[in-house]
Amino acid sequence: MSAKPLLSVVIPTYNYAGVLPRAVESVLAQATSEVELWVVDDGSTDDTPAVCAALSQRHGAAFQCVRQTNAGPSAARNNGVQLAQGRYVLLLDADDELVPDTLPSLCERLRQQPDVGLWLAGHVAVQPDGRERAHPASTVPGDALQRLRGYLLDKDIGLGHGSCVFLRELLLERPYPEHLRHSEDIPVFAYCLTQRQVEVLDLMLARIHKHPGSLRHNAEAARKVGLTLVDEVFLKLPAGLQSLKPAYRAQRCLSLFRTCLLAGEKSGARDYYREALRTDWRVLFKWSYTRKAIRLWGLPGK
Repeated sequence: MSAKPLLSVVIPTYNYAGVLPRAVESVLAQATSEVELWVVDDGSTDDTPAVCAALSQRHGAAFQCVRQTNAGPSAARNNGVQLAQGRYVLLLDADDELVPDTLPSLCERLRQQPDVGLWLAGHVAVQPDGRERAHPASTVPGDALQRLRGYLLDKDIGLGHGSCVFLRELLLERPYPEHLRHSEDIPVFAYCLTQRQVEVLDLMLARIHKHPGSLRHNAEAARKVGLTLVDEVFLKLPAGLQSLKPAYRAQRCLSLFRTCLLAGEKSGARDYYREALRTDWRVLFKWSYTRKAIRLWGLPGK
């Protein structure tokens, strides 16, 4: 019986037939016997099944793929984590790719410190026009409360799929919330960031391809989630971390205020700013938001 892999790379995909091979090849081109790959097709309606069949024919047993009824990215990630056999899991979006020659050195570090809960690496952001910029991993404090504050409130700890490696058991303890279709990664990152030791890798792990988004689409998705996200983030966090919940709720209100404002939804923006004030009146001292609110109340509503 072969030994279990050290690292499982999971690629959830939905209608990314055109770029999925790039992601797969970026993994298998450097995978050792310690690495396994799973692709989870979330009910794609494009040529993804044919692409997966071709990849399976080319790579044989090294390419493992399952297809599920469309249920969203959270369900696809959770499915992949359940299938994974590795002690650690790297979740790679189908439109991104791993930086060449990084997996061997990554696995060496994972072997050296097998009880780390979360590994943070850098990434290369690739713009649609081809411009690239390297983003080293964020530094993290040793204290869990300070890490959570840095991630949720101060925004000086940046986390993203492709540049984080999770201890699999943490993802089993805190699966992705499948009822959320926006910001669903924040509760998972918050949990994994605070439960075990966190280590930083001095390497660029992934090339993250940026795409222009629709402001109105983002506003609609964010408003559907609304303040439910706050309860979801703190749902499984221990009592010692709950003190940050009111401040995060106020900040979430401001974030939704800004999202609605950018999408031209003035009524929604007003509602979220009022709720931010009800939650914590000190948001008045966040001048960038206060100036926008003053200008907003000077405009006719719709």
